[in-house]
Amino acid sequence: MARLAIQKVHVGEKDTNCYVIACGDTDEAVVIDPGDDAAKITGQLAKKTVRWICFTHAHPGHTGAKEAIKTATGAATAMHLADATTFLKSADRYLTSGDRLPFGRFELEVLITPGHTPGGLSFKVGNHLFTGDTLMAGKIGRLDLPGANPQQMLLSLHGQLLTLPDNTVVYPGHGPNTTIGAERVGNPYLRIR
Repeated sequence: MARLAIQKVHVGEKDTNCYVIACGDTDEAVVIDPGDDAAKITGQLAKKTVRWICFTHAHPGHTGAKEAIKTATGAATAMHLADATTFLKSADRYLTSGDRLPFGRFELEVLITPGHTPGGLSFKVGNHLFTGDTLMAGKIGRLDLPGANPQQMLLSLHGQLLTLPDNTVVYPGHGPNTTIGAERVGNPYLRIR
């Protein structure tokens, strides 16, 4: 059984969680949300071959080191077209529901989770879920920013994320890890329908 290694790197003034996910057998990796502090992120990439640089959404706090990490690794960038259009970003690949991004012996499964932004994404590998600012411990992403949509957020939370098993580990864009089960019970925003 291949081993999955997940490293959380705190970056930028908004203390964004950037993640480096690597296959322990092949050292192929994915970087999610390199928001800032490129040198800090590349310091976690020794001996790793980065296949993908993925973005849960295109807010600057999650994309600030995009070009630096792409230059350092040569990896392809991937985000949703709606966020690329809204925030004038570009990517090598625009992701849609059900897309799978292979790295090593694993695949990153793409979930479309708009609400915080028009093209919000979550990424799942095994029982690990990377939610950006859609779902965080005890809260959800802000809905008062340009492009945010409360109705879409409810559909993303209830129609996508809360359909996952309770033991799914949530790796959010800010703050500590949590689980779907803990958020289902304790997150006040998930009781609103």
